Amino acid sequence: VLASIGTGRTDGVFQLESGGMKNFMKELKPHSMEDIIAGISLYRPGPMDFIPKYVEGKEKSGSITYDCPQLEPILAPTYGCIVYQEQVMQIVRGLAGYSFGRSDLVRRAMSKKKTKVMEAERKNFVYGNEEENVKGCIANKIPENIANKIYDEMIDFAKYAFNKSHAAAYAVVAYQTAYLKYYYPLEFMAALLTSVKDNPNKVLSYIASCRQMGIKIIPPDINSGYGEFHVSGGQIMYGMSAIKGIGTPVLKEILAERKKNGSFISMQDFITRMSSKEANRHTVENFIKSGAFDCLPGNRKQKMMVFGTMIDNVSHDKKDAIAGQLSLFSMADTGLEHANEVKYPDVAEYSKEELLAFEKETLSIYISGHPLDDYLELVNKNCTKKSFDFMPDEESENNGMAKVHDGENVIIGGMITDKSIKITKNNTTMAFITVEDLYGTVEVIVFSNVYGRKKDLLEMDAKVFVKGRASVDEGRAGKVICQDIIPFGQIPCELWIKFKNKQEFVEKETLLYDKIMSYDGNDIVCIYLTDEKLIKKLPKSRSVNARIIVKERVLEEFGKNSVAIKEKSIEK
Repeated sequence: VLASIGTGRTDGVFQLESGGMKNFMKELKPHSMEDIIAGISLYRPGPMDFIPKYVEGKEKSGSITYDCPQLEPILAPTYGCIVYQEQVMQIVRGLAGYSFGRSDLVRRAMSKKKTKVMEAERKNFVYGNEEENVKGCIANKIPENIANKIYDEMIDFAKYAFNKSHAAAYAVVAYQTAYLKYYYPLEFMAALLTSVKDNPNKVLSYIASCRQMGIKIIPPDINSGYGEFHVSGGQIMYGMSAIKGIGTPVLKEILAERKKNGSFISMQDFITRMSSKEANRHTVENFIKSGAFDCLPGNRKQKMMVFGTMIDNVSHDKKDAIAGQLSLFSMADTGLEHANEVKYPDVAEYSKEELLAFEKETLSIYISGHPLDDYLELVNKNCTKKSFDFMPDEESENNGMAKVHDGENVIIGGMITDKSIKITKNNTTMAFITVEDLYGTVEVIVFSNVYGRKKDLLEMDAKVFVKGRASVDEGRAGKVICQDIIPFGQIPCELWIKFKNKQEFVEKETLLYDKIMSYDGNDIVCIYLTDEKLIKKLPKSRSVNARIIVKERVLEEFGKNSVAIKEKSIEK
């Protein structure tokens, strides 16, 4: 467990999941609870100055020095550094003969930064005070200059003093959460996701952590799902309570019905059994869009086309029953009861983009993929910052500031998911847009001088890079002041096609040209001949839209591993 903390992969681990703390844990590589307690105490403004000395002492015991022998038993557990208020109490007792009660008065004065009291106490510490039964350092054969130096260090440390008892309690919980994450990663991450289900940014962050851990997140399931995120078949199933518009009452009714009468066998069955309960039209629609009905016959598009009719029919039948009317089928053989069920039209499933859009609409995040999945290399090659770099970090050394610095030049990339146009007092037009990447969102401010040139690019769902300057305030998410907007499609790339040798290329050359003819664009086509180790660039007249060709698998018959895109960078 301690080794896992030392990797810095501490998302969800109490007190240790901020970006700065992750880096510190990687540097510290804790070997004991003592190290975690010290780490929590040191990682704050002020004590952070002691971190290099602490880490050096931990790694190289020969580098530790003590101003006097009496300090060694007190500071040895923290490699020669003063880390805790309790150590201050030990020092004044061990070096100057203070009583327990008086040492606590010194600790209290230091923790409350009472400078006058601390300076007045210096004389007692160094020289002693017979009237108050304080022996003093000099009486213990500690030189005056050393005693003053030690006292100076205590005063300096006291500005940021931390009590070990508090840090130890935190460290225990940190270790417990790290233990659960290490030995029960699926259950731990499922519980963690449930705890933040109402915070989409946190959910997105922890889902990204799950993917890094090799844990797959699957959509909710009407027959095996629950309100909370839970483990199902070695995967984490999305909690149904996190679906928009699905409240606790309807979930209770669904789970009770499922327990009493078994799983739902079709969407018609669900609508019929739940019609007199909490489920309504909006509930059914969101279950379809989120994927919760994927376990039932039919694809999402078929279900979206008929669920309204099913609900109307069930409602109509209920009214007839109340009026005392009997349908023809209710008097007939029970096998004919399903004859009046609405049949699904013969239509293909929605496109991947449409399915993802539905997931985002109902779950606030993408589950089965992300619209940017096909652009990962392009994004990673060009972006200097991700959305999480703009989020305030309450535990960081920056006092709740984002990782990105105010005024820093940045490039972010993603989809435009929100847009607001404003008219300024000077009667000019500006815009506020939201750019979403795989980890969250960033607000971008587009002032009138840029808006006039780039307004045609500010379309919803457009995939763009934004070059600009970070604007960061304490305790708030950072923003980007836009200087330029560049669509993904304007970033050049090359389409590489591999052939075994020149002969194979010659044989397939005509077929290749026929395939790419209708995909005109600005991307150069590069032919690589494996045997000859030769590269041939086709003329600009043969340039194509490489990303579309790869996305639509136009050249799949040439071999799955024979076609690739080589991304270029934005001219910075």
